Amino acid sequence: MSALDAILSNPAYHDYLAILKGARNGFVYGVKVRFPHALIMAILFGRGDWATRLRTIYRATKQHALNLAKFVSLYKTLLLVQKKVNGGKQRSFDTFIAGLIGGYVVFGERTAVNEQIVLYVCSRVVASFLARAKTPYSKTSAAPGRPLPPDATQFSIFAALCWGAVMWLFNERGETIQPGMFSSMTYLYRDSEHWNNLKTLLWHNT
Repeated sequence: MSALDAILSNPAYHDYLAILKGARNGFVYGVKVRFPHALIMAILFGRGDWATRLRTIYRATKQHALNLAKFVSLYKTLLLVQKKVNGGKQRSFDTFIAGLIGGYVVFGERTAVNEQIVLYVCSRVVASFLARAKTPYSKTSAAPGRPLPPDATQFSIFAALCWGAVMWLFNERGETIQPGMFSSMTYLYRDSEHWNNLKTLLWHNT
């Protein structure tokens, strides 16, 4: 075993190396998630020539990837600091404090990319309050098991309320809707009201 392998496998360095690995995974995941999304949005709704669109794709992908890398590394660092302050033990609310600070520092600036990420996270937090379809996780288990689907009845009500609310907002208070979603809804519900001939009815959007 080389000296480097010895360091990598040494439990004494595990928490510190986990910060580095978390930053790496955050960056890679950000690229995987943002690049195809930005590419599709540029094709469907992009303006300007392809050089301008490619720059937009690059900037969005870079910001998403770097912000996730920053958040994961900062989050893990804050957990480690709290753990050391607390005598080597992690408390249940340490994760909330680390997420709170990390969220403010990394995602607190209002940009299009940050807004999309925060709204995505927010929707998952809200949906987590729906009852699960099966028995909740055991509090005594070492780690949470596979995520359980929400109760079918509660999800149906949740879905109805979400769609009713967003359609009313789109029609009555469109300025409050996130820009990307507004563009998608405009394409679906308003652009479909206009056509000049068979081509613009079925093949090409006007």
